Amino acid sequence: MSLKKKNNNNNHVWKFHRFGGVDQVILHDAEDLMKLHELDLKLWMALSMPVAGLQLDPKTMEMLDTDNNGRIHPEEILEAVQWSCEAVTDPAILLESLNEVPISNIKDPKLAASAQHVLRNLGKNDSDTISLSDVADRVKIFSQTLFNGDGVVPPEAAEEDKEAEAFIHDMVATLGGVEDRCGRPGVDSEMLERFFTDAAAVIDWKEKAADPAMSPLGTDATASALSSVQAVKQKIDDFFARCRLASFDERSTAILNRDAEDFRTIATTEFDADHPDIAAFPLAQISADGDLPLTKGINPAWRNAMAAFVENAVVPLCDSEKTFLEEEEWVEIQNKLAAFAKHSETKPDSPVIALGMEKLLALTNSDMKERIGQLIAKDLELKPESERIAAVEKLLHFCRDLPEILTNYVNFADFYGQTDAVFQIGTLYIDGRACSLCIEVVDEAKQATLASLSGFFLAYCDLQRPGTPVRKIVAAITDGDDDNLMVGRNGIFIDRKGLVWDATITQIVTAPISVRQAFWLPYKKFVRMIEEQIAKRAQAADDSATSKLTSSVETALTQPAAPAAGAATPDKKLDLGTIALIGTAIGGISALVAGFLKTLFGLGFWLPLGLLGILLLISGPSMLLASLKLRRRNLAPLLDANGWAINTRARVNIPFGATLTKLASLPPGTVPSFDDPFQKKKSPLKRWGTFILLLIILGAILWGQGFFDPYLSDKYKRFKPVAEEEQAEEEEPAVDAEPAEADTPEEAPAEVDLVE
Repeated sequence: MSLKKKNNNNNHVWKFHRFGGVDQVILHDAEDLMKLHELDLKLWMALSMPVAGLQLDPKTMEMLDTDNNGRIHPEEILEAVQWSCEAVTDPAILLESLNEVPISNIKDPKLAASAQHVLRNLGKNDSDTISLSDVADRVKIFSQTLFNGDGVVPPEAAEEDKEAEAFIHDMVATLGGVEDRCGRPGVDSEMLERFFTDAAAVIDWKEKAADPAMSPLGTDATASALSSVQAVKQKIDDFFARCRLASFDERSTAILNRDAEDFRTIATTEFDADHPDIAAFPLAQISADGDLPLTKGINPAWRNAMAAFVENAVVPLCDSEKTFLEEEEWVEIQNKLAAFAKHSETKPDSPVIALGMEKLLALTNSDMKERIGQLIAKDLELKPESERIAAVEKLLHFCRDLPEILTNYVNFADFYGQTDAVFQIGTLYIDGRACSLCIEVVDEAKQATLASLSGFFLAYCDLQRPGTPVRKIVAAITDGDDDNLMVGRNGIFIDRKGLVWDATITQIVTAPISVRQAFWLPYKKFVRMIEEQIAKRAQAADDSATSKLTSSVETALTQPAAPAAGAATPDKKLDLGTIALIGTAIGGISALVAGFLKTLFGLGFWLPLGLLGILLLISGPSMLLASLKLRRRNLAPLLDANGWAINTRARVNIPFGATLTKLASLPPGTVPSFDDPFQKKKSPLKRWGTFILLLIILGAILWGQGFFDPYLSDKYKRFKPVAEEEQAEEEEPAVDAEPAEADTPEEAPAEVDLVE
């Protein structure tokens, strides 16, 4: 179907629903399906999906992939939808994921007749529905005939012609055969043509090889002679070359025969005559005369090959039983076989040669080719019926799987509807959570490039199961925290078929997981910083103490004992300035804490709101930043790395993300017991101290609210009466005049007496 832009003057009203912040079309009736080709491609969720690696029937995907490029494109989806709508009377059934289709709903009379034919052959004459299991067994469908319309003829198809049946067996045995739709090996027209072409080539080659000028001993005997010569040619050439060198200079004879040390090396181990080191020795003793012994004195590793050479080549070609072979005779033997050797290079490389010249001649001179061709033609007469049955099977596949394909291609209703999408391959159980957004890793290089763009916290895992190859997945962690998620952590993975795999984290891509994690993040960082500082100081102190101890021991061992001191050196007194500085610091900290608590408790009934404000001041920025990042999580980069072409942002917001990862929780109605025998025993002093502290805090809060004012003296009341405050204001001038009265002569002695 062409995807060229059309002039859409239709009045069809599409319904859209917002999933994950993206408006997606809803296919809810037959008219939506029939008008799907008019929907703007810019509104589709995907523009391409891979054929492999999805939780869909591979046969259905193969039917969709009409161009066999491993990708499903929109035009292939539209072709499947249009063909299916035209094949049924009510296209609405294409949205129901039916495993069985009523015969009455098949629109094409020929397809309906084929469906009924299938049911009759299966003995289901009364059935008014047909399923995929019915068309899956082609043997039962064509049980009443030996032909099934695929153009492949098994030996049983020629049961009335025993010669043809035997010939088909021979073709299957030599050329391998072709499997028909019922799973039986047979032959098709292509294999039949190949057999007779190869047979003609073999016959022509053998006829040329039978020429006496080319085969002095006859075809078979000459072939045996050539084979024997080729088996020892390199070794005999080596022997005569060594002899020529020994003839040139007899001093080389000992060296050419190999050193005795080489024999000594072999003699120290267990060996047999075929030992590789022995086979590397010369064929016979090297001498200046250059004659090759044929019966005695031959290298034991080559004895059998030389015996075949003498029997098949030397005796027939030299007309005598020789005990020695001269180099000229060796050259003459090769010359006599040269023509056949050259002709052997053109020997047809076909298995049919194993049938022998006699059978091949008989077959090519008979009408066997025409008889087998007639059987193939008879089988092809059922091809239209077979194609209609295949069309019924295709319709059944589309009726069952097309709804799931559309809800994972045109829209992502399965994924956002909390139904497993076709790219979700199972659930990863690890660290007290179940992660359902797990995707097969197809291309690790693309994953490394695109993974960080998704905004997910990702855990890449290797999956192992006995007897199966290692698989790689990526799991998105969308709830909880990452405190215990690390490379090397183990878990289990349960795939969509229920099979259990061992899972090990191999790589982690960090990102915010949840707002709850972000709330505690500042406090965890603070605690982690304190722990690190304490650990550093403890390590430094330990290193210093170890260094001092080592130094003291070394000094005591290397230096003489020091003379006794006359008097002990007094301890250095603590400096008063240091004491004052420490006191000032403690006072400042105390004042700061007191001021903070006074302000906090001074809030009165607003105290909880004040505490909440402090928490937000600390955790708010982290939570805000995390929420912004969590809202931008996008599934598209992960799918694009697997060969998809996602057309828009497949967002995963915070509420939806929380549904993709389930945290551990106790079942409803569980009554947990907190009596832990291994729990640290609580001290009563700690319990009472906590109780007293809470009482003090509660008392401070109540005092701040004036709860105790009726029971306290005016000096300790939180809120003083208004009359007392006005009286205090009127008395302020008298208080200011007191210093002047202190200068009168009458009161001066009193001050002096007070000082004394």
